[in-house]
Amino acid sequence: MEEQKTLKNLMEAFAGESQANRKYLAYAKKAEAEGKTNAAKLFKVAADAETLHALKEFEIAGKIGSTSDNLKDAISGETHEFKEMYPEFLEIAKKEGNKAATAIFTFAMKAEEVHAKLYKDALENMEGTEEVFYYLCPVCGNIEKSIPEKCSICGVPGSKFIKY
Repeated sequence: MEEQKTLKNLMEAFAGESQANRKYLAYAKKAEAEGKTNAAKLFKVAADAETLHALKEFEIAGKIGSTSDNLKDAISGETHEFKEMYPEFLEIAKKEGNKAATAIFTFAMKAEEVHAKLYKDALENMEGTEEVFYYLCPVCGNIEKSIPEKCSICGVPGSKFIKY
């Protein structure tokens, strides 16, 4: 029974550390915008520390499988987000008249569908040896395999995409 509680605690800790990472990165961005370099550095290093904690907790919980299993899990998660989670969130945001939330939920929903397709492609082509490059839209999170003229989701110029 205690082992089950430990697994639950590991997953709760993973979620908390993961959220702290993103929160601190948001705080760092704000501190940078305000010219508060030292605070920005502290938030960034703390975000990295939280990531270290989260990754180790996830590993100890036994949640990291083979690359094939991990791709299947990613497909499932992204599919849930674009088919179930974001449509519901989007509907509520529209009803409440929250235009900013409506916009980000729309961007995320469309981007998650692209992510699921990319994970499927990666799963189907795991034996491929040719290096693939990915390009991230810094506005909506869309990912492309080549630099587009403009983002198909939010319209940002392709020159703004970040290469991976």
